[in-house]
Amino acid sequence: MRFSDTRGLFERNAAPLTDVARVMRNLNLDGPLLGGLLLICGFGLVVLYSAVGADVDLWLQQCIRLCIALGALFVVAQLPPDFMRRWTPWGYLTGLILLILVLVLGEIGQGAQRWLDVGIRFQPSEIMKLAVPMMVAWYLHDRQIPPKFGQLLLVLLMILVPTALIASQPDLGTAVLIAAAGILVVFLAGMPVRLIVLLILLAIPGAYTLWNFFMHDYQKQRILTLLNPDTDPLGAGYNIIQSKIALGSGGLFGKGWTNGSQAQLEFLPERSTDFIFAVMGEELGLLGLLSLIGLYMFVVGRGLYIAAQARDTFTRLVAGSISLTFFVYVFVNTAMVTGLVPVVGIPLPLVSYGGTSMVTIMAGFGILMSIHTHRKLLPH
Repeated sequence: MRFSDTRGLFERNAAPLTDVARVMRNLNLDGPLLGGLLLICGFGLVVLYSAVGADVDLWLQQCIRLCIALGALFVVAQLPPDFMRRWTPWGYLTGLILLILVLVLGEIGQGAQRWLDVGIRFQPSEIMKLAVPMMVAWYLHDRQIPPKFGQLLLVLLMILVPTALIASQPDLGTAVLIAAAGILVVFLAGMPVRLIVLLILLAIPGAYTLWNFFMHDYQKQRILTLLNPDTDPLGAGYNIIQSKIALGSGGLFGKGWTNGSQAQLEFLPERSTDFIFAVMGEELGLLGLLSLIGLYMFVVGRGLYIAAQARDTFTRLVAGSISLTFFVYVFVNTAMVTGLVPVVGIPLPLVSYGGTSMVTIMAGFGILMSIHTHRKLLPH
């Protein structure tokens, strides 16, 4: 076969790939990012089937939730960044109003008042996971970077108000994550070193105040249990102890899919939600966990690449914050399951059973895709 024939064969085989890329571009979707997200979701569905005890109905419900989340990603990806920037203050204000309504009219479940029922039962705190970092980015986008001290005080107020409302539900885990999302925007905008040192010093009296005046007894017990789970092995320390047993028993290759004793015999609590990472470690072993973590890191890296390519301050700050907040979600859940941080009820992103968090995360990645496909390339 002549070289020209070989080149023609290669071009014919490459043509469908070019067509796929063109379609993805027209739909405002980023192929590498979408591929990484779909691999994580597929990985999660495999593990979830075992975690729910092969309950097909629950597994199908999760598939439906995944389809809804992907629909949210697609819809948000069609919105131009300029449109999202203009509407960000209204979204933030709406979220605050809904959080206030939760305190007044919200439904109580499992000892917390976090839900509103308007025909659809949802947690308004999920809205603030995107609204808070976008609001901070909106405020900083046309101001001097790094921000001045007075501007930082106003930004701090934007973060603290929804954080306090959510913490009072009580939902300390979500409150911490939302505060982290807003603070990440400030770090990305450039925070002076002296201010970072000041915040670290203020964290000491802040922690004292939080412990003595805001934290509930069960939240304090979680922290004390982290320091020594064996003090109450059948009570507060049970979850962490069983999780460590599951992770350790999986070894390098795991016991095999659906063959985990801790999960299948129901020793491991919340195995389909908060502790699904332990189920994966027991059944798929260290290699399975590293594979999932590798996918997570690819998605975070792609998100940061999109942030670096963004066209203006608003889109750079939003894209960077969404990417790093996703990393924080992953870190907190995996550290919680391995006993490195207190149990705070944070699900493993795109893997744990549930729908509200998944829709929020996918909507966030829809924002990233919109930022990437609507960027304006500067001329050479």
